[in-house]
Amino acid sequence: MFTTEGHTGVITLNRPRALNALTHPMVLRIAEALTAWERDPAVVQVLIRGAGERGLCAGGDIRAIHDDAKAGGDASEGFWRDEYRLNARIARYPKPYVALMDGIVMGGGVGVSAHGSVRVVTERSRVAMPETGIGFVPDVGGTHLLARAPGELGTHLALTGTAVGAADALLCGLADHFVPAARLPELTAALAEAPAREVSARFAQRTAPGELAGWRAWIDRCYAAETVEEIVERLLAEGDPAAKEAAETILAKSPTSLKVTLTALRRARRLGSLERVLEQEFRVSCHALRAPDLVEGIRAQVVDKDRNPRWSPPALAEVTGADVERFFAPLGEARELRLP
Repeated sequence: MFTTEGHTGVITLNRPRALNALTHPMVLRIAEALTAWERDPAVVQVLIRGAGERGLCAGGDIRAIHDDAKAGGDASEGFWRDEYRLNARIARYPKPYVALMDGIVMGGGVGVSAHGSVRVVTERSRVAMPETGIGFVPDVGGTHLLARAPGELGTHLALTGTAVGAADALLCGLADHFVPAARLPELTAALAEAPAREVSARFAQRTAPGELAGWRAWIDRCYAAETVEEIVERLLAEGDPAAKEAAETILAKSPTSLKVTLTALRRARRLGSLERVLEQEFRVSCHALRAPDLVEGIRAQVVDKDRNPRWSPPALAEVTGADVERFFAPLGEARELRLP
């Protein structure tokens, strides 16, 4: 749903029963609206929010991705191409782009919010890139964002898929301001008349402490290891219950996804720009579409909901370097994502 309120163009993701999960038509319509508002001098800034009380956006429509992968189709590839282009555009948008990251903000929801210029979280925010749990790899620029988080915090979030609250989202550079959820209607009304940065600063408050700052020492120490196996070994050796829980969480994820994710994060640090990282993510996503763990992971978590995925291969030690490299292989000139 697209409206203008005063000087602000407003995008409302309006699939509340599906936690506002993104579809391909939604991505295309958001891009069209951004084009129109960029050219409209009456619109000085953009706001994105989610309908309902549960969250901004839970990600892409993974049931559709599951069905496409299972059928050997290419609809997901087309969706990702346009979605990643939109993520890059949001990051470079010439007008302030305000994201209300209230409630659940995961996967594709991070892509349409955390690249914005003014990112607001609330006490209800749960921000995550949980892809390793469905046999996938963080995308929508997620490896770029997480690679830039302080120390190894981003590696922890990427491998475990942990959802963080407001304080930890701020610490990791995924958000800019904390505003209580009860004040979001007031903030939105103020945006109709005043500049985004002035409004966000006026409404911003201090947030309650998070967890990650207190865990930073063992996170940096453990996740600096070269391999996922060594990361798990270090976590189990720490003696900290939170580190042990992190190790157990990691061991429940797709072994292939874990190793590809760690490699993608390390390469994202060297690639630098969001555009180059999105190009890498597109390759990885397209290869993941043809790998067995994506269909199996979505089946277990979303379709059958038995929470018992049968990963292939089932153990970290069985995932070879060659297995990982296949996810980064060129797609061929006609299929590569090229961003300016």
